[in-house]
Amino acid sequence: MVSGSCWVRVWIPVGAGLFILALTVSAVVLPPLRLLHFFQALIYVAVIVLTRRNEGWGFGAGVSIATVWNSLNLFVTHLIQAGAGEFWSLLHVGHLRRLDTMMVLLGGVAHFLLIVACLVAFLQRQPGKKQWGQFVTGGGLALAYFALIVVTTAPR
Repeated sequence: MVSGSCWVRVWIPVGAGLFILALTVSAVVLPPLRLLHFFQALIYVAVIVLTRRNEGWGFGAGVSIATVWNSLNLFVTHLIQAGAGEFWSLLHVGHLRRLDTMMVLLGGVAHFLLIVACLVAFLQRQPGKKQWGQFVTGGGLALAYFALIVVTTAPR
């Protein structure tokens, strides 16, 4: 059985780090998104720091932000599917048309990893009411922060 510390020390930073990489590449390719992506990356830095400290806030933030972002990109914008199309195009033709769209696919994969890792690590703690409260509150705060930065820094 994989210990909770392995999930916290390895898989959560890997998922968050891959998403930060996707944000960075997207910000290079699409300069108007730089400010938004910078502030968005801070969420993932907080997730890494808080989960390494075994704080429920961090696990909740990781699960909630990743779930909402993936849901938006799977079911509303369909950008994850477009990124998959870019990936298959790269394999078949040997070049990318839209690197930013490919980064949405990388972000989606990173988020699936982050969701699983945060849930497994949190549940292995055998959380009580207080920890569940922190989990839910951390998730809510992450989503509120995300909404705030989208409203204030996203290009119009």
